Amino acid sequence: MTIREQMEERELEYLSPYATLSKNSKGRKIKEEECDIRPVFQRDRDRIVHCKAFRRLKQKTQVFLLPKGDHYRTRLTHTLEVSQNARTIAKALRLNEELVEAIALGHDLGHTPFGHAGERALNELCPGGFKHNEQSVRVVESIEKEGRGLNLTWEVIDGIRNHKTSGCPSTLEGQIVRLSDKIAYINHDIDDAIRGGILREEDIPKKYTDVLGTSVKGRLNTLVHNVIINSVDRPVIQMSEEVHEAVQGLRVFMFENVYRNPVAKKEEGKAIHMITNLYEFYIKNPEFLPEQSQNMLKKGEELSQVVCDYIAGMTDTYAVKKFTEFFIPESWKN
Repeated sequence: MTIREQMEERELEYLSPYATLSKNSKGRKIKEEECDIRPVFQRDRDRIVHCKAFRRLKQKTQVFLLPKGDHYRTRLTHTLEVSQNARTIAKALRLNEELVEAIALGHDLGHTPFGHAGERALNELCPGGFKHNEQSVRVVESIEKEGRGLNLTWEVIDGIRNHKTSGCPSTLEGQIVRLSDKIAYINHDIDDAIRGGILREEDIPKKYTDVLGTSVKGRLNTLVHNVIINSVDRPVIQMSEEVHEAVQGLRVFMFENVYRNPVAKKEEGKAIHMITNLYEFYIKNPEFLPEQSQNMLKKGEELSQVVCDYIAGMTDTYAVKKFTEFFIPESWKN
């Protein structure tokens, strides 16, 4: 018996009846020889961590564009916080922690530069629209590894595709990530907004803090415990009705006071202008696209999709660099 098979047997002994067992995975689109050490979801997690799109998350906006402080969240630190919350919940519920981690680490691989401002811009520009969750799936299926993709399991792909609030993941592990994403961004975005002088803790309505807590640590503790208590030995991942309503109210409060705050978002118009101009430039001048994009065009991909893929994959700093290269005149050198 291989190490992998021994680990799969331990899952049978330890995990909840509601857990997704590694040996019962629906598999990959392209069949592969099994690893002798790692179960399938651990293997998926490793592929995600080692892919280029994951590394680029470190220079992609979470909420504040190109922040000048060292402690503001980026898309990468957001992803790690989602993973940490999700693993804590999964372990307590005896669900498959490796599946949860793979979904969490891959859920935002398709996010644009400049956060949701970039997503809105590409959604307006791309003929078929743009959704970052669907782009994350495209990254792992059609873009990574020079277009070969990561060949992830069905369960991980399903969790990535359905991590948004409107999504409906097929596994409890996917449901955990869906809730953990919301738990993470609401709390760390409050922390960053306070750090940036956009919000004070006492600005948060008391009807929410009375339920959830009066600090980032307190709210995280409340939310993680509440999900665990209300989901243990049940075929669904959920919060209590009182906590769920408080989270929804706090989310609305954040949209009104942070996500759409004119002070915090004053540079977003420039970011949208930058992405719009880059998109139009590459549509008119596809010869400036990199080699991988050229290869995708040769395979019959639509130019608009290839341009969308390329821009969505850019970091904030790389998008600024390419915009400067194409639209800002250089000083004369002689």
